[in-house]
Amino acid sequence: MERYTGIACGGKNIYGFSIGILMLDTDFPRIPGDIGNALTWDFPVLYKVVTGASVARAVKEGDPALLAPFIEGAKELIAQGAKAITTSCGFLAIFQREMTAALSAPVFTSALLMVPLVYSMLPKGSKVGIMTFNGAALTERHFRGAGIEDIPKVICGMENSEHFARPIRENLCELDVNGSRADHVAAARKMCEENPDIRAIVLECANMPPYAEDIRRATGLPVFDITDLTRFMHGAVMKSM
Repeated sequence: MERYTGIACGGKNIYGFSIGILMLDTDFPRIPGDIGNALTWDFPVLYKVVTGASVARAVKEGDPALLAPFIEGAKELIAQGAKAITTSCGFLAIFQREMTAALSAPVFTSALLMVPLVYSMLPKGSKVGIMTFNGAALTERHFRGAGIEDIPKVICGMENSEHFARPIRENLCELDVNGSRADHVAAARKMCEENPDIRAIVLECANMPPYAEDIRRATGLPVFDITDLTRFMHGAVMKSM
């Protein structure tokens, strides 16, 4: 641990973190690699649960009434010292523009924000594969929020997966990790076999990063997720701390 000398300045209650994470109000398991598991990070983060923000309201309904509590939660995290804000649900991309307009720190609501960067690095004629918790619920609202309306992409929904989706959708307290891993590998392989022009994959869902390496091995493609974006932002804001 670094030894500090000189004059230390206060004004807050807790210290040492750069990223504030707004969490849905859930109880399902979050294994290492998931954005909601503190063991995922090799740097401190600060969590805040947004009360009443269920998976159904965030994903299926896209409830606009969630915007205000997410903004208020972000303001609390910023007041406590967070230098950048993210969320535990990629479907909150629908609020990206409103949250950036309302807050004093950078906000990255979703891994979908990575799609333009990923696409810009690919060969001509490529598409970005987007694996999502619910393909039917991922709409133009989310694409507009993330600024990816015009980017060539293939959507792979996991809503019918045998092991992954149900515990999250029904907020169950048990998860078959090996089954969930198999669900992701099977879905990724099928998506890429049916769309050989996919040259990279972005995982929309913040519960998918634990399986990113399995997807890389199964497809041979680069895979990007919200933890990559969070580490990128941590590196950026830490330079100013």
